Amino acid sequence: MMSKRGTVATMLRIFPYAKSALPRVALGTVAAVAAHMFALSIPQLLRDLVNTLKDAHSTSTLIPMVLAVLGLGLAEGGSVLLRRWLVLTPGTHVEAGLRATIFAKLQDLPVSFHDRWPSGQLLSRATGDLSLIRRWLSFGLVLFIANTITIIVGLAVLFSFHWMLGLIFFACSVPIWIKGFGFERDYHTLARLSQDQAGDLATAVEESVHGIRVLKAFGRGDYISDKFAAEADTLRSTEIKKAGKIAGLWLYLIMVPEFAVGLSMLAGVWLVSTGQLTVGGLVAFFATATVLRWPTESVGFLLSMTLDAKTAVERFFEVIDAKVDITDPAEPKTITQPQGRLEFRDVHFRYADAPADQPDLLSGVNLVLEPGESVALIGVTGCGKTSLTALTTRLYDVTSGSVLLDGIDVRDLTREELRSHIAMAFEDATLFSASVRENVLMGRPDSSEADLKQALEIAQAQFVYDLPEGLDTRIGEEGMSLSGGQRQRLALARAVAAKPSILVLDDPLSALDVDTEAMVEEALRSVLTKTTALIVAHRPSTVQLADRVALMQDGKITAVGKHSDLLLNNEHYRHVISSLDAAGEMIE
Repeated sequence: MMSKRGTVATMLRIFPYAKSALPRVALGTVAAVAAHMFALSIPQLLRDLVNTLKDAHSTSTLIPMVLAVLGLGLAEGGSVLLRRWLVLTPGTHVEAGLRATIFAKLQDLPVSFHDRWPSGQLLSRATGDLSLIRRWLSFGLVLFIANTITIIVGLAVLFSFHWMLGLIFFACSVPIWIKGFGFERDYHTLARLSQDQAGDLATAVEESVHGIRVLKAFGRGDYISDKFAAEADTLRSTEIKKAGKIAGLWLYLIMVPEFAVGLSMLAGVWLVSTGQLTVGGLVAFFATATVLRWPTESVGFLLSMTLDAKTAVERFFEVIDAKVDITDPAEPKTITQPQGRLEFRDVHFRYADAPADQPDLLSGVNLVLEPGESVALIGVTGCGKTSLTALTTRLYDVTSGSVLLDGIDVRDLTREELRSHIAMAFEDATLFSASVRENVLMGRPDSSEADLKQALEIAQAQFVYDLPEGLDTRIGEEGMSLSGGQRQRLALARAVAAKPSILVLDDPLSALDVDTEAMVEEALRSVLTKTTALIVAHRPSTVQLADRVALMQDGKITAVGKHSDLLLNNEHYRHVISSLDAAGEMIE
């Protein structure tokens, strides 16, 4: 969504994040101004040199004047080098700080935020947009201030030669500024559209790379390529429109100064012929106009850079300003001796953006898991099983009611403490581009080698020892170099290695073959005797693992008991069990 803030107000928002860089950026601006002032001083020497040579018919002053011009030229070059040295490094530090800030914010934002935002849009904000801000801070801002000061001082110098010549240049600059204001309005809209489309394109690339197996399996490579090409062409069209706007501004920036030079030439020759201006003054005037040519022409790309950076700042703060609905309490409670008792008390839940007429996904769930007890959660697809498990670690918060851990509302604990007591293993096992060891010990990095080995044995993940570098083998992106069953076993080992008081398993064995599943379940029994477990079951064999079974129906727990008792007394339970085949798939 495009901000209604002005350009200055928008850009000022970034400065609290750039405090450490501001002193060097300010010094760099001073160095840039100094370079321009040295350049503007050279025409003054040229005026005196030409007038002296013309009037005295002598070359005695030539060498000192040339040396003075050389000195000013060297001073100008040194100031440019100093400016670059001053601004390059701090800009990179600011970019790194902004990138760390947005990444930390993304980690803090609730899952509901990530459900709404395409990953490519977030990626483009954390990379391309921050690079734009860094370039603007290091170059765009510095040059914009320095060149503006130079133009103002240069115009004053032009008036000092003769008011008529200065007035010609000033009058010719007015259309440039008028064009600049119109350019800002139109270009900003295109800049925002372009960066949003670039984010969409990044999302398309990411999805196609992650889904490459599906695309190849269904022979849809040409289709997705054509779709990507269409999106790329749309971005190309927007970039061409941006280039057209810049070209239109450049037309003014080049044509108007040239026209001003032509008028000034006519007026200057007349002034010299009437004795109102010296030849040296006319030479110095055009030398000064030449010095001002670069600052004037730079207005175009500096305006476009500033507006691109403004859009980048807006997009950055769209993430930073996003509300974190799931936060730590002001006065958190602590659990000193975790027991592992989990209770759902009249839990209601619905997504924040769900239509008002849509019923709650969970509507009054009541369930108690006693310490050390394992409960299987079973029900038809869409009854709310996964939503219920997500509430335990506050991936989402209840709409009403409460989830209690050892008698304490989970909202009264810090998220860090809560998630140290509860570990989750999901059906969709996500691994990271890190070593096997780092992936398994993510929940408890300080675990011993014995704990790591035990977790791998329980999850039947001993295959890792046969990998090229064993536990230090780096897993590819999302673990796609492993099979689905291998990924699930590592994800289960990660949950077990965390040694939580409560283990929440959302069908983490769905990709395992029957024999491997049986071995994992047998090994899990030793863990579940000491750990409270909530297990979402999609296979009849998984149900056998639990002490009790909770039946979910239409967002409620309708029955709780042993598998044999429910099978005997509950018709809907028999329907659910009979609807599952050996692989855990609904066949109704």
